[in-house]
Amino acid sequence: MREEYMIERQGKRFVLYAGLLDEAHARGLRSIETELLQAPSVENGEVAVARAVVRTEDGKFSGIGDASPQNVGRAIAPHIIRMAETRAKARALRDAINVGVTALEELGGEGEEPAAPARGRAEQTRVSAAPPAQVGESRDERPGEPLPKEALPATRKQLNYLEALIADVVEDGIGKFEEMVGKPVSELTRGEASEWIGRLSGRAA
Repeated sequence: MREEYMIERQGKRFVLYAGLLDEAHARGLRSIETELLQAPSVENGEVAVARAVVRTEDGKFSGIGDASPQNVGRAIAPHIIRMAETRAKARALRDAINVGVTALEELGGEGEEPAAPARGRAEQTRVSAAPPAQVGESRDERPGEPLPKEALPATRKQLNYLEALIADVVEDGIGKFEEMVGKPVSELTRGEASEWIGRLSGRAA
């Protein structure tokens, strides 16, 4: 799996759905079929359940995915059925190409893994322990501190893919997206680009 399709959350690595699909095509993906097993309704707690069947040169692989307002972010809540389908496809694709890493889109909330209270406290401790920056000095500008990979500028490939997703998913296109994130697309870091690719891939599915 190419590194540009990997993202880290709370010390764990996850793969983007877009990466699973890209790798599956490279390995001879033949078809993906989906079926809505349960439509969201008041009676079932607005839970959508979908099944996906992936066919490759190595055989047939299936996966089940669910989505509800309780396990997706606010931006995805109006698209419960599509997110359930994306999660089902992600699980089937992971089996098809033998990827054991969970897809970012399978997580709850805004692409974040629910954290236990103890883990949250530990994370806060690590953040607090970092030496504070001086006024007018950013962490990235300190001499002797190499930038983490996620803080490097987004790759051209990431930007091309992200721009295509924005054109397909975001109403009013690039302008609206840049207004939303508060900066030009070209100024996104690798980590930011990966995160938005994950979010928009779920909405485009």
